[in-house]
Amino acid sequence: MIALKVTAKAFRSGNWWAIEVPEVAGVFSQAKRLDQVAEMAADAVAVIKGVDPKSIEVTVIPDLPQAQLDVVEASRQMAKQAEESRFEALLLSRRAIKDLKASGLTVRDIGFMLGLSPQRISQLVPEESKQHPSKSTRANV
Repeated sequence: MIALKVTAKAFRSGNWWAIEVPEVAGVFSQAKRLDQVAEMAADAVAVIKGVDPKSIEVTVIPDLPQAQLDVVEASRQMAKQAEESRFEALLLSRRAIKDLKASGLTVRDIGFMLGLSPQRISQLVPEESKQHPSKSTRANV
C-alpha cells in the first residue's frame, strides 16, 4: 500500500545524481545512475518518516536543460505512436490474411503481398486444427 507520494529531483553533480525530495525537509541523497534515484529517495524518506521504503511512491524528475527534456519527450511520444501503429498494422494484417485465405490464396502468395514470411503468416493466423469428431460411445441401456 502506498503511504506517501514524493518527487525526487535529480541534479547532475560530477558523475553522480544529487537527489532532493522537496516534500520532505532535509531529504537529500545521491545515486550513480538515474534508474537508482527512486530507490535511494525512498530509502532516505523512509528513514526520516519512519516508514517502509516500499510504501513510498517516487516520481523522478531529472534536472536537465529544457531542450534535452523536449527531445526526450518527443522521442517517447513517437515511440508510443509507433507501437500503436504496429498494433494497428498487426490487426490489418490478420484481417487481410483471413480474407485472402478465404478467397483461396496460398500462404506463400499472401506472404508475398504483405511482405511477410509464410511462417509469420502462420503465426498471425494459425491454421484451425482439424480435429476429428470424437467417436460416440453407446450409452448403457
